[in-house]
Amino acid sequence: METIQINTKSKHYPLFIGNGIRHKLQDLIQSLNKPFSSYLIITDEMVAKFYLTDLVNTLNGSHVFTHIVPNGEEAKSIDYYYECLTKALECGLDRKSCIIALGGGVIGDLAGFVAATYMRGIAFIQIPTTLLAHDSSVGGKVAINHSLGKNMIGAFYQPDAVIYDVETLQSLSDTEWRSGFAEVIKHGLIWDKQLFEQIRSIQSLQQLKQSDLISILKRAIKVKAEIVSEDETEKGIRSYLNFGHTLGHAIEAELGYGTISHGEAIIIGMIFAMKLSEKHYENHLNIKPLEKWFHSLGFTTSIPSSLSAEQLINKMKNDKKSHQGLITMILLKEVGKVESVPFQEGTLYHYLKKEIEREMKTDDSRS
Repeated sequence: METIQINTKSKHYPLFIGNGIRHKLQDLIQSLNKPFSSYLIITDEMVAKFYLTDLVNTLNGSHVFTHIVPNGEEAKSIDYYYECLTKALECGLDRKSCIIALGGGVIGDLAGFVAATYMRGIAFIQIPTTLLAHDSSVGGKVAINHSLGKNMIGAFYQPDAVIYDVETLQSLSDTEWRSGFAEVIKHGLIWDKQLFEQIRSIQSLQQLKQSDLISILKRAIKVKAEIVSEDETEKGIRSYLNFGHTLGHAIEAELGYGTISHGEAIIIGMIFAMKLSEKHYENHLNIKPLEKWFHSLGFTTSIPSSLSAEQLINKMKNDKKSHQGLITMILLKEVGKVESVPFQEGTLYHYLKKEIEREMKTDDSRS
């Protein structure tokens, strides 16, 4: 087991990473020197089957309550948020209680927002069980969705610890592996060229599963930790983490959450952002080989043909990073260097429309 210290202005906390460490939960919590009065474990139907009993048994003797929500993005709704708060009240959680988020990014966001708002904020611990959650479990962004936009209702609220048992990743589907690996790729592209070069040799999901995951994840987590330590509440460089996300979130919302995974949508968003970067900077990012690599991993890189530029722009306008008629995109100057660039709605619409038309012509020529 290894420990990474996450330092932000509002809180310093440890991230423990290793194999099988969920079974050491009680000891790891005791190392925090925070005597919690009770625990509410929030998880989803899928994760509960695999790991909920392990946690309950590890916390044997403590006041432990559990609450299970549906699997998937639908759980990040106002209704399930309210349901979790009701459970916390029914269990008599007090200000010394701790909420444990057992699951992927959806559970982390939901349970974290419950913790941030219950009694104006109580402790919570992230226990991520997905590759994607190496990103979402660090940095304190917690939220639920609204029909008009993803993560539009939320807060910055840091956990008291992150306990990352990489053994839990072995139960993931290929789709979930891809989704999480997309964020690892993003961390390399925006910040850590050596990380990008390290993972660039991975040519299949099977190779990824058999790789030195702890080494890769430590490096990716440190990217997130460095950025968050400098800019906790996204006033500056934390926006770099949104590379590919403005379009990616719009694709997710338009297709319907769950139709496409978060990471798969982000890959499409990153490719578009790189093409936009080439136009903006007149640089050469060697996109074709990158697309070929993505395809070998099972990703698609084209904007879904069922979506129009109008639909996507309307969703991107509602992105919380957009303001005063400008849509902010994170552009890539070179691997390891990005910057935030605002675009007029009309300009971005023009580029999106041309890209969709180009992809449709390419598809027609193949058929």
